[in-house]
Amino acid sequence: MSVSAPPPSPEAQLAFLAKLQRLFAEGDFTATYKFELLISLAELAVEHRADDGAELTLTTRQIAERFISLYWKHATPYGTGQPDSQPGVLVQNLGVQAAILSAIAEFRAGTAASSALQASSFLGYAPLLSKVAAVVSAQPLNYLQNFGGVADPFLYERPSRGTVRLNPGVSYCLRRFYTLVEQMARTRWVAHIKANRRNHLILWKADDLEDFLFSSSRQSLAIISANLRKLDGPRCFYCRESLVEADVDHFVPFSLYSRDLAHNFVLAHPACNRSKSDTLAAKPHLERWLERLVLRQQQLTEIGMLSGVSGDRDTVQRVATWGYTVASDTGGRAWLSPTIYENIDSVYVSMLVAH
Repeated sequence: MSVSAPPPSPEAQLAFLAKLQRLFAEGDFTATYKFELLISLAELAVEHRADDGAELTLTTRQIAERFISLYWKHATPYGTGQPDSQPGVLVQNLGVQAAILSAIAEFRAGTAASSALQASSFLGYAPLLSKVAAVVSAQPLNYLQNFGGVADPFLYERPSRGTVRLNPGVSYCLRRFYTLVEQMARTRWVAHIKANRRNHLILWKADDLEDFLFSSSRQSLAIISANLRKLDGPRCFYCRESLVEADVDHFVPFSLYSRDLAHNFVLAHPACNRSKSDTLAAKPHLERWLERLVLRQQQLTEIGMLSGVSGDRDTVQRVATWGYTVASDTGGRAWLSPTIYENIDSVYVSMLVAH
């Protein structure tokens, strides 16, 4: 168990960002593994830590689970349907196809699992997880911190086999700058795939590559929508008026935290969804959402299993607490209804902690 420590100073936070910028500029990205490792570390920091400067110890298996979850979809053919394009599995390595994608594709071919979440209940999943953990340990974890011709372990140490320990202040910085880390990694990831000549016939003039790589499939969203309508009834979560057409909305905005979690989804009028957009929701909505997490947690877990979207009440509540805490610290505003907003203060965080 880590010991609580004060947050890093503003100077230390700027130094962290400078090192991160150097990593992206000077690092050797021959495959997409390092991008996923950075995203995984940032997600785990958001989901597992109090907001202080303490170390955070993770396991390679925890990280490997994130790799399988994201690369699961990537192991299926991508196709634009445009003339002269050629559907195929995108190549994510400058050499042979990335070993993790090959391992996932082999596993998928031998099971009926339609998602990584469902796959985790199959007997063959444990060997797959071990194989992916071994690749993660031998490759991105070994080489991510090599840039500018030297090794600079500013992110983590590896105190024992199978564990990774984020250095003091790193978990805090990954939480505080999560959106920046995630956007930088995903932008470079998309560019990496587009630059690989072996993907040119597959991509052609694709304009939805980022959605394919990082968003839930339309099939998953359709399952979520149908089941949320059964669970919550045909009413907009926000304005409470009757629904005909409905959008599946991320209560904690996708732009703020871009890992889909089953308990984070609500149904909303398209107009309410557009109006709320990328902002956090105001107190009445937050209070109703927290009550729903308690009353409907099992049903939401079941919807997640059906749609292949992971998550649980505790995880999504920690993510929400993180999001509202950052907003409170930085003068954020919460959406109540079209054109009506209110300041986010410590009361919001207290509501989340109380539940």
